[in-house]
Amino acid sequence: MIDLQASGKGLDGYGLLTAQLESLLAGERDLIANAAQFSAFLYTQMDDLNWAGFYFNRDEELVLGPFQGQIACVRIAIGRGVCGTAAATRQTQRVEDVHAFAGHIACDSASNSELVVPLIKDGRLLGVLDLDSPSVGRFSEEDQAGVEKLVEIFLRLTDC
Repeated sequence: MIDLQASGKGLDGYGLLTAQLESLLAGERDLIANAAQFSAFLYTQMDDLNWAGFYFNRDEELVLGPFQGQIACVRIAIGRGVCGTAAATRQTQRVEDVHAFAGHIACDSASNSELVVPLIKDGRLLGVLDLDSPSVGRFSEEDQAGVEKLVEIFLRLTDC
């Protein structure tokens, strides 16, 4: 497991993760297979996560996709909570303390911070990648930039 915060490697640590993700997804283009692999990869390779997974846009509602962690909310309205806000704004949401986020949806009471990256391909909102941590302030600007780069790789190597 790579502790990107403690290592001080920042994006260098993410450089290793990008190479590993490229290799992991090489040769497979299926959305569900790649989303399952990607969520398991993030959950096992990033330190201090308690949930990593996807919500996919289905008829303007986010529906649970492949994930690692505790059971989760199955459907989230676009515009509601951190995931729904990322989907509505099409902008990454990095929330230091989810309990201070207006309208936060507590699927797992152990989650204290969250990073949600929208999945946009050819101008279409496909869904979001959601990372949760039990630690307040877990996600840095470097984490945001690194995970956004990983999402770009996922979208490029996946048929969606």
